[in-house]
Amino acid sequence: MNPTTYAQALQRLESILVQLEEGNKSVDELSALVQEAADLVKFCKSKLKTTEEEIQKAFEGS
Repeated sequence: MNPTTYAQALQRLESILVQLEEGNKSVDELSALVQEAADLVKFCKSKLKTTEEEIQKAFEGS
């Protein structure tokens, strides 16, 4: 999944967490889910950083 919003990424992360907690995944499925989760966390961090920078710029201009 390639999220376009922070909310989409967070929703998918929550879905992955539920799947991991169920504990009925194969090693290959676990590996794929963990990699996807890592990518989503990276996406979320980037979105937060960008938003923080935009907010700082907005306050500097006022």
